[in-house]
Amino acid sequence: MCGTMDYLPPEMVTGHAHSDAVDLWAIGVLCYEFLVGKPPFEHENQSDTYSAIKVARFNYPDYVKKGARDLISKLLVIDPKKRISLEQVKKHYWVENMVETRKKAEEREAMDKIASLRNH
Repeated sequence: MCGTMDYLPPEMVTGHAHSDAVDLWAIGVLCYEFLVGKPPFEHENQSDTYSAIKVARFNYPDYVKKGARDLISKLLVIDPKKRISLEQVKKHYWVENMVETRKKAEEREAMDKIASLRNH
């Protein structure tokens, strides 16, 4: 078996064939880890981690917002055929909102720099 244990999808943990959908699972794990600070299936021992992965058993801390939960829940799906596609991830309302928020922040920064240059 290859890969970091916490990122392995159920199909790899159970020894079944796998496809590119393993990457979608990993995106879900990464999103969770970026927000929470640890992988969703992390346990003290490998056996418990594998057991949690097999049934996609994890909890969200209260501070994880609804949009993030929705996206992660659509990626950490046991059946790889039911995981949303990368195209759907990019169009997900939570991702689009994050991109839009970042664009607005960059526009504000640019306007502030222009104003600063004009004042000199």
